[in-house]
Amino acid sequence: MHYKNVAWGRDFEAFMVADIRTVKSGDHCPLCGGELYTKMGNELGHIFKLGFKYTQSMNVSYLDENGKTQTPTMGCYGIGVDRTLASVIEEHHDDAGIIWPVSIAPYHVILIPIKYEGEMKESADKLAAQLAQNGLEVLLDDRNERPGVKFNDADLLGIPFRVVVGDKGLAMSPPMVEVKRRGEKESSMIEPDKAVAELSAKIIRELASLRQ
Repeated sequence: MHYKNVAWGRDFEAFMVADIRTVKSGDHCPLCGGELYTKMGNELGHIFKLGFKYTQSMNVSYLDENGKTQTPTMGCYGIGVDRTLASVIEEHHDDAGIIWPVSIAPYHVILIPIKYEGEMKESADKLAAQLAQNGLEVLLDDRNERPGVKFNDADLLGIPFRVVVGDKGLAMSPPMVEVKRRGEKESSMIEPDKAVAELSAKIIRELASLRQ
């Protein structure tokens, strides 16, 4: 570390000589014969012992039980928000993208009008307003994109519930919208007002269950 061109045997003697290598999955313990397995992990939180580095420089002190002045040992801890989200995504996803739990989803519902115009626009705007009034967070996809693009993006984003407003559904008697939960294959056709009530009740119930 501090000298160049040193040689073992001439300039120093080793206190131990051994054949070493990095272990790998499947290696056996030389003591018990057990097999080593490896598994990927993610550091969600950490604790650091800082010692006296900061307490001494800041002249931090306290009186111990004998009334003597002492310098405290300092430490810190933290939780990585980005790592936590990465771990959630690792646990909750499929081939199409993220599947956010309702508790930490950026939005509760994504509203997708097949075309953001005419009656579909009016219905989507009304649904968005009603859901927001019930305390839900709503993302309205008002882009001029093909439905397939919107659906793929919705799956990638992983918003828990998707509501599709289309001209065919609105032409039914009574008018209907399509409701689908992210991660489930089946969707259901339901009247817009009932969709608002059911989604609001379901999401609020799921959020409330976390507080118990």
